[in-house]
Amino acid sequence: MNRSIDPKEKLELILKDLNENTKFLENKNFIQHGTTTVYDHVISVSLRSIEIAEKYNLDVDYDSLIRGALLHDYFLYDWHDKDNRPHLHGIFHPRLALINAKKELLLNEIEEDIIKKHMFPLTPIPPKYIESWIVVMADKTVATRESVGFMFKNKANVGANI
Repeated sequence: MNRSIDPKEKLELILKDLNENTKFLENKNFIQHGTTTVYDHVISVSLRSIEIAEKYNLDVDYDSLIRGALLHDYFLYDWHDKDNRPHLHGIFHPRLALINAKKELLLNEIEEDIIKKHMFPLTPIPPKYIESWIVVMADKTVATRESVGFMFKNKANVGANI
């Protein structure tokens, strides 16, 4: 298990690196679900992924889990604008996110798998790594809360406050 420092501290360090060295901050310009930006969404997915791994005491590579979760929606466009996005965004955005991430970063196999397969089962090939499965589940729960959270007393927790 890769736990030399607390995973939430690791998240802050990785986030700082992405903010300073990539186009990652552009995610603040795009809405993901409801009124939540892509930036806030991927931080929430990262936090939820850490919570899942810790709750079930899973032996995960936290660096890969966090980086993959932060980059899983790195498509850098407004998917609500039908004139400026690919048809079938839900199916094609993982590949576009991977292309964008690989332009700026060296990714390992786990990070690539997370980005490519986070929309499973919409994308038909299942995840290969436990870290990928965790992000699939975290993304579904976070997206649901962001999309319909207004209907419930407790609003979606936005993770960008770290």
